[in-house]
Amino acid sequence: MAAEKFYGTGRRKSSVARVYLTQGTGKITINKRDIDDFFGMETLKVIVRQPLAAIDGIGKYDLNVMVHGGGYTGQAGAIRHGLARALVKMDAELRPTLKKAGYLTRDPRMKERKKYGLKGARRAPQFSKR
Repeated sequence: MAAEKFYGTGRRKSSVARVYLTQGTGKITINKRDIDDFFGMETLKVIVRQPLAAIDGIGKYDLNVMVHGGGYTGQAGAIRHGLARALVKMDAELRPTLKKAGYLTRDPRMKERKKYGLKGARRAPQFSKR
């Protein structure tokens, strides 16, 4: 019988991550690629592993992640959020630790929409007196 899978959905900006957590050796696969191939910057890899570090779970769980939308930073944040949610589904006693660290909170900041009469969300056209 296969090991039990735990699922968590994470969101950040316009990125959505589906995170599947199983007992394992610490292998992290993102969009069928290894984490080292997917994320070039070390800081993004650290962001993804933060919930595991908070519960001393690095090397104990395998992650299979499908993520789409947004850029690399948003995707890393979405994976972190989804991983934290999956860990809580696995063991509800981890909730206070992850909540205190802020990994269960969905970051509400989104891109502000462009308004009519302006060049961007707030950028006004260049002013000239004459």
